[in-house]
Amino acid sequence: MTAWWEAPAVLGAGFWAGMINVVVGSGTLVSFPVLLLCGYSPLVANISNTIGLVGGSLSGTIGYRRELRESRTAARALLPASIAGGITGALLLLALPSEAFDTIVPALIGAGLLMVVAGPFVQRGQARRAGTAGWAEGLSSRRLAGIAAGVFLLGVYGGYFGAAQGILIVGLLGLVTTASVQSLNALKNLLVMTVNLIAAIVFMIVAWDSIDWTAVLLIAAGATAGGVVGARVGRRLRPALLRALIVVIGLAAIGHMLFVR
Repeated sequence: MTAWWEAPAVLGAGFWAGMINVVVGSGTLVSFPVLLLCGYSPLVANISNTIGLVGGSLSGTIGYRRELRESRTAARALLPASIAGGITGALLLLALPSEAFDTIVPALIGAGLLMVVAGPFVQRGQARRAGTAGWAEGLSSRRLAGIAAGVFLLGVYGGYFGAAQGILIVGLLGLVTTASVQSLNALKNLLVMTVNLIAAIVFMIVAWDSIDWTAVLLIAAGATAGGVVGARVGRRLRPALLRALIVVIGLAAIGHMLFVR
């Protein structure tokens, strides 16, 4: 980081990402593009961002611990799938040539932005099906295994890139369960945190040289504070405003990669 504005921008992006992840999901589409705009390569930005966001996911999960108790049976069933998916996605990122990731990043960001725009429609559809908590106890073993398979695939995506992973998890669970929105949001926070944590461990073991610790610390500090704020007051913020911010920053990053880099 050389320009005076870059460190405050990354810190602020981490805060917004941490808060958005807890409330809506897709905070990566704020912090990752800001790292690109600061001049980081896509691979270094992705790895550093994933490690930095762990703190925000953790603080958000703790903030939703009351709602999470309602889904503890589902959490025990789905956590192994998230762990396996996170490991697979992180190793896939490191195994493929970095040039391949550089090429596909604009498309991944674009896809993530489409998920953000579609998120309200998915969540409204889920809300119409919402019932009581404790839904996991009423699921058959076959259906729970199917959900776990879907969570594994989303974990692979999360370990590889992760933008809008939370929205996809809420969408998946909302289609096949009758849980309340807040219960699903709590479980989403736990699963996303697990994927980020597992991917971070893999990166620190296998790709230490691709980590920028200045970016990690700034993202982590901002995201941890943002996760706390999101869990406490973020539910009262207008989701449309948060989504608009994500779209603006994401489009700026796509334009930067296509026309500047």
